[in-house]
Amino acid sequence: MVIVVAVAALFTGFWALYNRPVNAPDWPEQISGYSFSPFHLDQNPQDNRYPNDEQIRADLELLSKQTDNIRTYSVENSLADIPRLAEEFGLRVTLGVWISPDEERNEREIAKAIELANASRSVVRVVVGNEALFRREISRKKLIEYLDRVRAAVKVPVTTSEQWHIWQQYPELAQHVDLIAAHILPYWEFIPMEDSTQFVLDRARDLKQTFPKKPLLLSEVGWPSNGRMRGGAEASQADQAIYLRTLLNTLNSKGYNYFVVEAFDQPWKVSDEGSVGAYWGVYNAERQPKFNFEGPVVEIPQWRILVIASVVLALLALALLLIDGSSLRQRGRTFLTFVSFAAGSILVWIGYDYSQQYSTWFSLTVGCLLAMGALGVVIVLLTEAHELAEAVWTSKRRRPFPPVTAENAYRPKVSVHVPCYNEPPEMVKETLDALARLDYPDYEVLVIDNNTKDPAVWEPVQAYCETLGPRFRFFHVAPLAGFKGGALNYALERTAPDAEVVAVIDSDYCVSPNWLKHMVPHFADPKIAVVQSPQDYRDDKDSLFKKLCYAEYKGFFHIGMVTRNDRDAIIQHGTMTMTRKSVLDELKWAGWCITEDAELGLRVFQKGLSAAYFEDSYGKGLMPDTFIDFKKQRFRWAYGAIQIMKRHARSLLFGKDTALTRGQRYHFVAGWLPWIADGLNIFFTIGALLWSAAMIIVPQRVDPPLLIFAIPPLALFFFKLGKILFLYQRQVGVNLRDAFYAAVAGLALSHTIAKAVLYGFFTSSIPFFRTPKMKTNSGLLIALGEAREEVFVMLLLWGAAAGIAVVQGFPSPDVIFWVAVLLMQSLPYLAALIMALLSSVPKPQEAVEPAIA
Repeated sequence: MVIVVAVAALFTGFWALYNRPVNAPDWPEQISGYSFSPFHLDQNPQDNRYPNDEQIRADLELLSKQTDNIRTYSVENSLADIPRLAEEFGLRVTLGVWISPDEERNEREIAKAIELANASRSVVRVVVGNEALFRREISRKKLIEYLDRVRAAVKVPVTTSEQWHIWQQYPELAQHVDLIAAHILPYWEFIPMEDSTQFVLDRARDLKQTFPKKPLLLSEVGWPSNGRMRGGAEASQADQAIYLRTLLNTLNSKGYNYFVVEAFDQPWKVSDEGSVGAYWGVYNAERQPKFNFEGPVVEIPQWRILVIASVVLALLALALLLIDGSSLRQRGRTFLTFVSFAAGSILVWIGYDYSQQYSTWFSLTVGCLLAMGALGVVIVLLTEAHELAEAVWTSKRRRPFPPVTAENAYRPKVSVHVPCYNEPPEMVKETLDALARLDYPDYEVLVIDNNTKDPAVWEPVQAYCETLGPRFRFFHVAPLAGFKGGALNYALERTAPDAEVVAVIDSDYCVSPNWLKHMVPHFADPKIAVVQSPQDYRDDKDSLFKKLCYAEYKGFFHIGMVTRNDRDAIIQHGTMTMTRKSVLDELKWAGWCITEDAELGLRVFQKGLSAAYFEDSYGKGLMPDTFIDFKKQRFRWAYGAIQIMKRHARSLLFGKDTALTRGQRYHFVAGWLPWIADGLNIFFTIGALLWSAAMIIVPQRVDPPLLIFAIPPLALFFFKLGKILFLYQRQVGVNLRDAFYAAVAGLALSHTIAKAVLYGFFTSSIPFFRTPKMKTNSGLLIALGEAREEVFVMLLLWGAAAGIAVVQGFPSPDVIFWVAVLLMQSLPYLAALIMALLSSVPKPQEAVEPAIA
């Protein structure tokens, strides 16, 4: 409890530090003016949806309490009513005329503006065009023609409104206006908020010096409250509040005329100005002030409520993680406490940040997907953290199953089953020789070859079994349905009646003579139905490719299986496994599942029986020789996991009709969550590519995604990488280089696992494919073919990153961050290419290490 309180205080301190009050001058009683666009959330001039007079009147009444001057941008539709309505509140109007490439509209706007300026007492000046030259939508000659026409037709001053540098670039414009109307917006020029007030004053001074005989109007000054960063300029509510409150007091004291851009947020501007275009208002689109007008400014005014929410989420997560945490040392519980509070804070921050965005049907859809994705990422992060804690900071293993060496130990008859399909005869002979050397009093060996068509492959094995004596029996069956499970069920029906234990090994495994002698006695406990030893391999020195594969394999058997065994929740895998025959007779191997071994183990647990696991190796097989076979093997495992989750969802997720404990249910679901996360990551990659394409095609309209889209998956990526590097060194006992090898090999399988997960959710069955052994593979083209999908996606991601760099450059941290995200997202695909290239390197002409003696 002390640690929980301490960590809660630490994270509360982080929130408080981020939201520490900043002093700023109070908002002036009166400001010079507001830029006024009266559109509400459901309105958009581009779709011809305009506010009505009552809505405009309500807005003007609100603004009249702070100023007596407003600026408009157009006289289309109901906007032409603003001068009339402004008179009701004593407001003066700087009337805007929208100038665009549409000359017909230009003529309509000009005619209406002239009419209003001559008829309305509230119109004090006319502004013909707003950044029309900056956007290059009209020529200087045409704009000057419009200016001269309007000046001749009205009695009030006339000007055009442009960014300050346009006036300096085209000083001849001054001869055709009555005043200089300039936009000075430091945010767009990458100026940090702290330097922006002085920047405005400096630019105003420059304009006065350039045009000393013309009055100066700062026709737009402002700062956005949300959106992308531009250099040191950050769009936030706090920066908006501090900047405006400081700037307006300064401008008032120096006697400047200005318009704050703008009165109300205008979400419709996103299509023209990017996401930041929606957030320049002092008031939001619901007409609520976005910051306090007096007193200290804080980044998130509601931060205390968010702290409470994050603490509640953290405590819920921690309570779940520590349900069965009695064996964890204090360091482990402290680690999980810290991770839980970090996860709670991340989720709350994401939720708050997203709540500040204006929503459309598209953004709401993306938001829901984002919320589910963020929640999923956090759940995976918590399960990864839980495994790390239990692997490193467990005081003692709760269910150790060391070898039983006593001479009088329980040693019933064992039937060893060796399923084969189209396997190299010489390899199978090595397996049989190792089985013949078993130091065990009573066992038999059944070799079941299913569906091998070529007699030259299976007949030598049959003949060799005959030479080994009567305890070796060979069966060749074709056709035989049910994949490997069907073959094992066939062998089960032909098992010796007095056998009490059935052991299964793959046809490439050479077992230790002590395998049965040391492990079978665990069946003396009537609750034990499965005894398992790890998969291991003897060809890890054949090539660098296999060295990487070997490093990746070891993690599961020396980390994941060890922690799972503490809660009696191991994954039964189809080699080096033993099952009580009476249980197997009842349950049978599942012919519908391509990972029949893991599925059987789950059903064993569902019956309330137990399993035993010991992490020392008692047998070594052969790894896949090619990258494509390495991928096929992992595809089968991941696809089978989803088959199992779908078939057993009621018992795994809801505990219905099962004897599974909470710990067993947790490990079966949590163990496969990282694979499901890989599946969902495909959608993130597709979304990232589509968004990046839009950034390249229309860079002025599409900003980099909000950081909340990228931070959770990036956090998970780095956490998993750090976990692998740490745990492999500490628990598996390898050096940093081999831990890095494991990380590369694991990353290389991400795309394959993702495909398997998606196939698993949307299909019910696929053909079983064996993992070929003792194949040859070489050549660059073969390697590229084996990783063609990954190489294609990798090149797309690299192309997107390069395209953004060329088109947008690196104007701000968020662009840099997004390019980094794209490159980071390409790492699994690059790892796949590396593995494919390594597997294509010709092997040295050396024999495989001798089998275990």
